[in-house]
Amino acid sequence: AAPSKAELARVPPAIQLPPPPISKFKIALCQLSVTADKERNIAHARKAIEEAAEKGAQLVVLPEIWNSPYSNDSFPVYAEDIDAGGDASPSSSMLSEVACSRRITIVGGSIPERSGDRLYNTCCIFGTDGKLKAKHRKIHLFDIDIPGKITFIESKTLTAGENPTIVDTEVGRIGIGICYDIRFQELAMLYGARGAHLICYPGAFNMTTGPLHWELLQRARAADNQLYVATCSPARDTSAGYTAWGHSTLVGPFGEVLATTEHDEAIVIAEIDYSLLEVRRTNLPLGKQRRGDLYQLVDVQR
Repeated sequence: AAPSKAELARVPPAIQLPPPPISKFKIALCQLSVTADKERNIAHARKAIEEAAEKGAQLVVLPEIWNSPYSNDSFPVYAEDIDAGGDASPSSSMLSEVACSRRITIVGGSIPERSGDRLYNTCCIFGTDGKLKAKHRKIHLFDIDIPGKITFIESKTLTAGENPTIVDTEVGRIGIGICYDIRFQELAMLYGARGAHLICYPGAFNMTTGPLHWELLQRARAADNQLYVATCSPARDTSAGYTAWGHSTLVGPFGEVLATTEHDEAIVIAEIDYSLLEVRRTNLPLGKQRRGDLYQLVDVQR
């Protein structure tokens, strides 16, 4: 049979949603306070992850840049060689240890990564065996200038990643984006077409765009693609050079806010129920109604 118009809207055609390995589980979003003391940041993150695991979380998400201040001056100083591991990367070593000892999946927020002579803003995903399952390097760098409000040019120090990241874990198929990546709906559409159940975006939105766009973008990505979206921000520190908005949130496949918090340090624990994905997609069959004769999303790497 000839492909339907809906199938043609995704090139190559969308992968059918894989049956998740688990239908219901708890996710924890650890909104951490971050200081200039790296050892303290690592110990503090470990404590939060362990607390989340004790509360029954099977998936723990950390914030963007949780081991270092968020600044171009800090990135080179706090950067780690993740591929070398061990002492060369104390932050990822800690995540690996805790994932294994607690038998949980960790989406490790992001840290500055040194690879050769380049720096990246990188998220490590660890499985329940403590092994590194995937590594996402922020694809879209945060280079903006809103006069009188906020100016930040990540590309002064960081290099953009080259690959979308989707990973099969013990808690489902997860797409990864970091902060500014959430603004590019094509990336989320691509994850949806690759069969993601959930997209995790560690992010540190600022005080200018946070109130306007942070929740809006999460809900849009979730509603457009009929999947779960989880975000995790650092806690707000008004004395820092960069002030984060906070408000770590879990959004369901209908664009509904399921759990969130304010700007102080917090651990948000919520339930994900993947059976809702099928329900929402049956109620609102967008996948069968796309017009591939009029528009297409092309997954270049697939």
